[in-house]
Amino acid sequence: MIDILTALIPIFSLIMIGYFFKKIKFPSHDFWPQADKLTYYILMPSLLIYKLSTASISSTNTTYYILTALITIFIVLLILFIFNKLFNFQVDSFTSIVQGGIRFNTYVFLALADAILGDNGIVLAAILLTFVIPFINILCISTFALYISQNKLTFMYFFKSIVTNPLIIACFIGGCINFLSIDIPIVLENTIDILGQAALPLGLLSIGFGLVLKEMKSSKKDIIVSSFAKHLLTPVIMFFIANAFSLDKEMIAVLLIFSVLPTAPSSFILARQLGGNISLMSSIITIQTLISSLFIIVVLNYFI
Repeated sequence: MIDILTALIPIFSLIMIGYFFKKIKFPSHDFWPQADKLTYYILMPSLLIYKLSTASISSTNTTYYILTALITIFIVLLILFIFNKLFNFQVDSFTSIVQGGIRFNTYVFLALADAILGDNGIVLAAILLTFVIPFINILCISTFALYISQNKLTFMYFFKSIVTNPLIIACFIGGCINFLSIDIPIVLENTIDILGQAALPLGLLSIGFGLVLKEMKSSKKDIIVSSFAKHLLTPVIMFFIANAFSLDKEMIAVLLIFSVLPTAPSSFILARQLGGNISLMSSIITIQTLISSLFIIVVLNYFI
């Protein structure tokens, strides 16, 4: 338990420091959206490229490892569709419930994987990112297409959302460098490494800036259903599928960390673009970020 807390406290402390910076307007409100853009497009891709390109990647059970995550996400989505039939949510609210139930915070994921499992954890997390990000994007955008008619939801919108994602591009580049044994200049490698080291602290601070406590007034039922799917259903299903595939402990650890993460702050952007309930989405993001540490402690302490 002490080791778990030692790993968790610094991560969630940085998130709360980011929220504190927001309250005191430091350095300014305009700074943090730009910092988040820098992290998303430059720093985080640098981290992923460096870790994947320099890792010793083993292919043992990798397919089952990826399938465990994809199957779990799809099952959770189907259960949410069943809940929608039972509770008859507002269509715009249901799209936010789905995003809260199946999307995840990349920054927290990589920070936890690094803190608990070190470089191997980041590599396993990066491999997972390569496949789950496009899969979840497809599922979320498809949900909007089913429940909210939008002309912009074309095949090209799907395609663009995947091929222009800087995290997917970074994982592809890092994986290719590793697989093809490409030697990159040591100066370039060191530069990418230094950039990557700034990704997680700045990303976690940006999460704190994005918390909106004063807007937590949305339907309690909607928030409970979304958080139930995210923090209870997902880890249970993930655990049983991972063990059915006889995955090793390290893979199971990364999958379980992934399963209880709070939803992604970028869910708010998609909700705003495609007509979702942005107030509810903001509430789900904030509440899940605040309560996820409790579920992470339980999962790490009793399941790993």
